[in-house]
Amino acid sequence: MVMPRPLVAGNWKMNGLRADGVALSRAVAAIDNVDCDVLICPPATLLTEIAASIAGSPVALGAQDCHAEAKGAHTGDVSAEMLKDAGCRFVIVGHSERRANHGETDAQVRAKAEAAHRAGLVAVVCLGETGQERDEGKTIAVVTRQLGESVPAAATAANTVIAYEPVWAIGTGRTPTLAEIAEVHGRIRAELSARFRDGAEIRILYGGSVNARNAAEILRISDVNGALVGGASLDAQSFLAICRSAV
Repeated sequence: MVMPRPLVAGNWKMNGLRADGVALSRAVAAIDNVDCDVLICPPATLLTEIAASIAGSPVALGAQDCHAEAKGAHTGDVSAEMLKDAGCRFVIVGHSERRANHGETDAQVRAKAEAAHRAGLVAVVCLGETGQERDEGKTIAVVTRQLGESVPAAATAANTVIAYEPVWAIGTGRTPTLAEIAEVHGRIRAELSARFRDGAEIRILYGGSVNARNAAEILRISDVNGALVGGASLDAQSFLAICRSAV
């Protein structure tokens, strides 16, 4: 079995104006001495300019969301094709903040992932339980359901990445125990392997308060193939330290 190459992705969320965003992207683009793929996902307003600022570097560009349709009367939305045209190679879909703040369902997330595939983008499909679901012992059931209903049938290791982000850990400074992360990632791997021919090679990222202090031990867990980093990705040195933790 080929071990997936680690991927460390920075989700900037709704942060960054032009000057700061370009400066941050240039600092990340200067990265060296890492044994992982590196991805940054800035706000849509910065995509074109940051695509230019990281051109020729090993850093890939991604977006934080897309619409399921290629074009049409969808005021304020951006299609996967538009993202591809702006220089993106990846797009995050189904982040818990989209699911919670915009009421996105598993079916809508799947449609967005399918749109990403249609446009030639890699879909980073997010899964994760709430604190209440964790406390009620529903973590595995919730993640298994989201995985089954959010990931398209045509997913492959080349066009899809899974990101497990326990909702209660995002931006809180709290993280599950290493054993808890391993349990969920192991279940995701088993489901992927059963459903997809190359399911053993689909990358599974962990996200939720990943930082330079805890990244190394998290990234050593079996079936953790990288990280989806939030707040720490807004500081170049912290983000690069996480990248260097991936082996």
